[in-house]
Amino acid sequence: MPKIGYQPFDCPPDARFSLLIPTWNNLKYLQTCIDSIRKNSRFPHQIVLHVNEGADGTRAWAEQQGLSHSYSDENAGICFAMNAAASLANTDYLVYINDDMYVAPDWDFYLWQEIDRLDHIYFLLGCALIEPRGGSNPNVTVCGDFGDHPDNFKEEEFLERYAELPRSDWQGAGGAGVLLHKRIWDLVGGYSVEFSPGWYSDPDFSMKLWQAGVRYFKGIAQSRIFHFQAVSTGRIVTRNNGRKQFARKWRLPSSRFMKHYLRLTAPFLGPLAEPEETLDLKFARWRSRWL
Repeated sequence: MPKIGYQPFDCPPDARFSLLIPTWNNLKYLQTCIDSIRKNSRFPHQIVLHVNEGADGTRAWAEQQGLSHSYSDENAGICFAMNAAASLANTDYLVYINDDMYVAPDWDFYLWQEIDRLDHIYFLLGCALIEPRGGSNPNVTVCGDFGDHPDNFKEEEFLERYAELPRSDWQGAGGAGVLLHKRIWDLVGGYSVEFSPGWYSDPDFSMKLWQAGVRYFKGIAQSRIFHFQAVSTGRIVTRNNGRKQFARKWRLPSSRFMKHYLRLTAPFLGPLAEPEETLDLKFARWRSRWL
């Protein structure tokens, strides 16, 4: 595990959210991401990076921009990166954003509007992701017209069309592009480092929230983010068996957690109830005992 350093800078006094952005030699994507945050956010926010390696000049650029950041000489993985960046957060709300994302206008306003409706902090809110190609995330709207790299990104066309793409609020927000209160983050201890470098750390984090009493997992359809899908995970040689690790830890496969607990992709109908003890769920629990 590489040692982590910290470089804090002043937080805007009226910042609403602390945006946690892990980055790994993706400076061009990162610059596009932060440019979109500065242009398209309704409110001021604190931007906090974790700079993995930074061989492309990312750390020097972050210092020149006055962006608070943690850093490591090697890739620390998503779990350590998120925990390190979160320790520099100065606001009540944390947002996890990938460095290869471009936020649409007023993405933050719709999240804040939802927060304002609630009378508690036990929630996880998610943004609607728009991607150029399909993948394993069922919460993504696929649209291949806007490019897959900052050099070919059709920004003007995206800004004209992003709001037209069909989408409605959904159950089971999770992964990148999510917001929660810092007290809830602290309550569950952030990301579980035993999942380093990060495979299945997102469903594990959602399960920890569930165990802490969170039942309001809502995807906000009007809060939209374009995701270039620059796959940093392909650079990782050493992989943990996160699927099996999740099942051993929670005595339940992550797929059944998403299906029976979070009701992933179902239309949002309100706070989630305890899962029905179906035969499928009982059998999945039984099988997990033998992993």
